[in-house]
Amino acid sequence: MPAGHGVRARTRDLFARPFRKKGYAPLSTYLRSYKIGQYVDIKVNGSIHKGMPHKFYHGRTGVVWNVTKRAIGVEMNKQVRNKIIKKRIHVRIEHVQPSRCAEDAILRRKNNDQLKAEAKARGEPRISTKRQPEGPKPGFMVEGAVLETVTPIPYDVVNDLKGGY
Repeated sequence: MPAGHGVRARTRDLFARPFRKKGYAPLSTYLRSYKIGQYVDIKVNGSIHKGMPHKFYHGRTGVVWNVTKRAIGVEMNKQVRNKIIKKRIHVRIEHVQPSRCAEDAILRRKNNDQLKAEAKARGEPRISTKRQPEGPKPGFMVEGAVLETVTPIPYDVVNDLKGGY
């Protein structure tokens, strides 16, 4: 028999639900709201077959470009041979979750805005909020160490050959 090439071929472990997480999806999945431009991770829920994306998209991160009643449109990049294509797919909300990929950038932006507001309140000119590289570590002196000169032992070829194997 030839190997099957169906839509769900080779997904036994990929779509399997984790230990003690089988059955209905929790209500919080349905109550979550998604906005256009938000980053989402596609994580296929194997217990819900409707609106399930292809196995290629499992584990991918994309941007929401459309929100419908029961599903959301996700746009992501797909490499096909030597080019990268923008793919737009609709996925039911059971198979997506909010991504944490931009969390650090959002937090940094909030902190920078707060620093700028504090500087403005103090009456300072514009402050730099750019990230700076760490730079070299400071030098130090090793104390209490004694220098020891080590000389190699001269190699004697004649005596070495007499010994044999």
